[in-house]
Amino acid sequence: MLFLIYFFFLRSPGQKEGRPAPDFSTELIDGTPFKLSELKGNYVLLDFWGSWCAPCRRDNPKLVRLHNEFKDSRFKNAEGFRIVTVALEKDNRRWEKAAQKDGFSWKHQIVTTAKVVLLSPIAQKFNVSEVPTKFLIDPEGNIIGVNQSYDELAAFLNERIM
Repeated sequence: MLFLIYFFFLRSPGQKEGRPAPDFSTELIDGTPFKLSELKGNYVLLDFWGSWCAPCRRDNPKLVRLHNEFKDSRFKNAEGFRIVTVALEKDNRRWEKAAQKDGFSWKHQIVTTAKVVLLSPIAQKFNVSEVPTKFLIDPEGNIIGVNQSYDELAAFLNERIM
């Protein structure tokens, strides 16, 4: 039983629902400076993934559909919906081919490289222990969902469309 409890906590992201999302500063893939807090006022899906991660790659078409469905939507209590992807990579070349092949078209794409990918500074801020890991962030900057299914995310957003 103790093993199961340990395993659950090891695999659970340390950032939980109801807490403010940790802010971070970095560069987007186009070199633009970026802070997560710049997206306050929007619903934000922060997605940690890797080009080397088979479950991530299987999820990416669903992520693209979610983006395409809600990218131009207006919400009752938010300006819009944004996706921020953080690719955790060992080398800086593979993610681009994967992101293009999978159809990533949104602006907020980040790549971090480290010998141990889960030790990326951004992943550490969110206590990410596995990929894929997703955080839904509300317009005030609070985490309101962790690892929800794409159906749950779509239902949540649909309920709030103007």
